[in-house]
Amino acid sequence: MGVQHHQEFTSLGEVNQSVDTAKKKGWRRAFAFFGPAYLVSVGYMDPGNWATDLAGGSKFGYALIWVLLMSNLMALLLQSLSARLGIVRGRDLAQANRETYPMSVNVAFYLLAEIAIAATDLAEILGMAIGIQLLTGLPLIWGVAITVLDTFVFLFLQKFGIRKMEAFIVSMVAIIGFSFLAEIIMAKPDTTEVLKGFYPSIPSHEALYIAIGIIGATVMPHNLYLHSALVQTRKAKRDDEGIKRMLRLNFFDSAIALNLAFFVNAFILILAASVFYSAGHTEVAAIHEAHKLLEPMLGSKWAPALFAIALIASGQSSTVTGTLAGQIVMEGYLHLRINPIARRLLTRLIAIVPAVLVILINGEENIDSLLVLSQVVLSLQLGFAIIPLIHFTSDKQTMGKFAIKPITIFLASLIAAVLVYLNLRMVFEQAYEFFQTSDSLFWKSIIVIGCIGFIVLLAIATAYPLISKARKESGKLHPEAIKLHNIAIPQYATIAVALDFSENDYKLIAHALGQGSPDSHYILIHVVESPATRIIGHETDDLETRKDKERMAGYVSELKEQGYHTSGLLGFDGRVKEIVRLVTENQASILVIGAHGHSGIKDVVYGETVEAVRHELKIPVLVINI
Repeated sequence: MGVQHHQEFTSLGEVNQSVDTAKKKGWRRAFAFFGPAYLVSVGYMDPGNWATDLAGGSKFGYALIWVLLMSNLMALLLQSLSARLGIVRGRDLAQANRETYPMSVNVAFYLLAEIAIAATDLAEILGMAIGIQLLTGLPLIWGVAITVLDTFVFLFLQKFGIRKMEAFIVSMVAIIGFSFLAEIIMAKPDTTEVLKGFYPSIPSHEALYIAIGIIGATVMPHNLYLHSALVQTRKAKRDDEGIKRMLRLNFFDSAIALNLAFFVNAFILILAASVFYSAGHTEVAAIHEAHKLLEPMLGSKWAPALFAIALIASGQSSTVTGTLAGQIVMEGYLHLRINPIARRLLTRLIAIVPAVLVILINGEENIDSLLVLSQVVLSLQLGFAIIPLIHFTSDKQTMGKFAIKPITIFLASLIAAVLVYLNLRMVFEQAYEFFQTSDSLFWKSIIVIGCIGFIVLLAIATAYPLISKARKESGKLHPEAIKLHNIAIPQYATIAVALDFSENDYKLIAHALGQGSPDSHYILIHVVESPATRIIGHETDDLETRKDKERMAGYVSELKEQGYHTSGLLGFDGRVKEIVRLVTENQASILVIGAHGHSGIKDVVYGETVEAVRHELKIPVLVINI
């Protein structure tokens, strides 16, 4: 087994606890906590949000500003829960999911998270490419190609640490904010009408649809993974007072950063309302169209240039945070670290391919529909991030006194229900429209299967932690005490030991020897999981298999020299299946197996090996924390 399977994976390991707040005093200590939320905030003002803001302002004036404010409050609550998970448990959302849900569910969660990140990256590519085209006049496909280069911007920033990366993001946010502030000053909106927009109202059914789009485009699933990891870059005292201080300061950080994001989105909507809606241009929803009309309507050549610059800054800042989110979900779910360049290029290529294909096949005029599609895909993933997050932060067993209060649970659950409902409604409306206009039985079948799978997985995400918790709590009521006389002490004739060929083997073998007698037979078990074993199984003879055979032979030889009756067995691929098979075939009386010392029974190496093996076997299983 590869060494990276045995190591403990910390969230964003290269920068985890890299900012030491304990060495700072006064306002400098408070300032040291500020930063993570700014990286998160760019997801709330990325190019994917612009279309809904432009449409809302141009069609309904200032009437939907209150929807932006409500969305911002929802985002603030959810992001504060994400930060709480990272601060209190020292776990990001992907890691917490991995430790709670079955492996099959986690694989689905991981794939959905990767799809969401690719969709985010797609919006960033298109936003930057459109911005480059608007600013320079280059063809859109050239702008898409240029976005590959921002991979190296991220890698360059990564060398200087998390604080420099946060400073870069803050500078991008400042460029976006000042650009739109200048546009607003040029537009001279009616302040009274703007204030009226904070009064909740839905002018029409179409306004309701756009309001749903604004809410759906606001909270990004990858931001919930991201925030729970970024807060762990701060090193501070882990006592109750230290945790309270971190929670308080990170809430302020989130409130300031997300309010900046709110103002940017509000500026876009107000700009569209004051420039387009007031002049009767109520159909401006495309970024190109908005850019083209700004100069003649505001009377300044700087207006379209500032618009394009803000768009480029938005795409560039979002791509940095998207890359970090990709690293978090891959390491958290799979315990797999790959070269940062390879990770970044892979994500970028996955997003570039559909952009290039749409431009080549349908032309540049359909690019805004691809932006909308990226937001739809993002919306579909949202429930799979929010629902587990509420479960984790409300669990008193793992969060202790820092578990969220009932009122917070209610509000978060209400937000989750609203967002999931809006997303489901959007999906079903789009599916219904497709069914009305298409004759393709194949795609109709795919949509039906996808919808069923979506609903089933959503139900599992909601119910599984509750069922698991209920099972644990069901053993709290004890039957009447029994008499403890004439206890028959079991004698284990055959003792199996599942080894992972790491420094933990010594501890596992020692505990196994402690269960035996002079006549006991010890069976050492190890499962080889090289890529070749998945194809040719026990016939594998690669380097890893040969090394494992040598190590097993060495263990057996040493124990025999010490007088223990010992044999060694190798399994090939499928850790749970092979351990159960070898233990059963050799009629072992007890199995000794290792687990990492976290809350609950964690896996031996990766996956839920211990839990799955324990359920398959009918003999005692001794779990050793290693």
